[in-house]
Amino acid sequence: MVNDAELGYGVKALTGINMDTKKRDHIIEELFKIAGVREIAEVTGRFDILVTMYSKSLDQMHKMVSERIGRIEGVQSSESFIEMKSRTKAMPYMSSGDGD
Repeated sequence: MVNDAELGYGVKALTGINMDTKKRDHIIEELFKIAGVREIAEVTGRFDILVTMYSKSLDQMHKMVSERIGRIEGVQSSESFIEMKSRTKAMPYMSSGDGD
């Protein structure tokens, strides 16, 4: 497991994007050219895709969203969610360490 915060990437965001679906492949290709983009998921719901991104600062995240994502041809709108705090739990298939 990579600890992004320990590497200096302390800001994580999920960005929902609505796009011209005819330009889907182009948009995904351009998104992956952005250094902080880690994952792109095609989803159901109010967005077409969700992009998981990491940056070293809020200012850097702002630039990624406004100067990079916002300028990709075919992106119609986006909404970003900055992660404030995260909690995880072990999934049933993960060992609990007590011999189960």
